[in-house]
Amino acid sequence: MCLGIPGQITAITDADRHMAQVDVSGVKREVNVACVAGNRPLDELIGTWALIHVGFAMRAIDADEAAKPLEALRELGEAK
Repeated sequence: MCLGIPGQITAITDADRHMAQVDVSGVKREVNVACVAGNRPLDELIGTWALIHVGFAMRAIDADEAAKPLEALRELGEAK
């Protein structure tokens, strides 16, 4: 089992390498989105929420699923 932090994909930074910018509670990170891209164009991922773990978007999630761990992190003072 891995621990992931919810992040929202905000931009594709390098399509050839499947890299995207992700907003994780106000912090911008660059992650690999190959695991969540499937066969669709990468631009379609913009706005998608995903679980982020060690530089990879591991699984696409919906906004409701993202809200729960983000709220827990806010309560702990670890997120905005």
